[in-house]
Amino acid sequence: MGAAGKEEEKQALIFTYGTLKKGFSNHGLLENMFATGDASYLGPYTTLDEFPLLCGPFKVPFLLNFPGSGHRISGELYAVSPVALARMDELEGTTKGHYERLPVKVEPIGGGEGEKAVMRAEAYYAHRSFAEEMRRGGGGEEGNGGAFFGSYTEKEAEGYVKRADRPQRLSFLDQIRLFISSPANTSNSYNTD
Repeated sequence: MGAAGKEEEKQALIFTYGTLKKGFSNHGLLENMFATGDASYLGPYTTLDEFPLLCGPFKVPFLLNFPGSGHRISGELYAVSPVALARMDELEGTTKGHYERLPVKVEPIGGGEGEKAVMRAEAYYAHRSFAEEMRRGGGGEEGNGGAFFGSYTEKEAEGYVKRADRPQRLSFLDQIRLFISSPANTSNSYNTD
């Protein structure tokens, strides 16, 4: 097998649904990886199953690993190298317990050729240590403005606070816990200063 074949074997398929998508605040990371050949855009995709998607503290999107509830999620599929995957894991805080990268089945938006169109990829889900609480308190029918959504759009992203602009006194996990426990979680208006 040639070098090109080995490179293809190393590629991971990552389904993005939030700030890594085109036009959103963290897409610059992928653009940098396009320039080095560490990532390529494969197109718009949607999850095969329904999942809850909601905004947490600072309008950060969280996909919850509870298949069968919520909506089919619209997003983008990327092929990424191990270098790119490590950078994405760092951004998503996988070693800090923010997100965990887990399997997801996706298919091209607009269809494809049956079973061949279904792809096995990975997505960044809210970490299991707080996902259930977030589903009950930060989303669903009670929180997060009343419902889960199927696509993170400009409307959902309105009010998103970049990491550098967030209060630094608390860790992001502390901010998540505060969000979950706050009755004001629908507006992300709690005070962390």
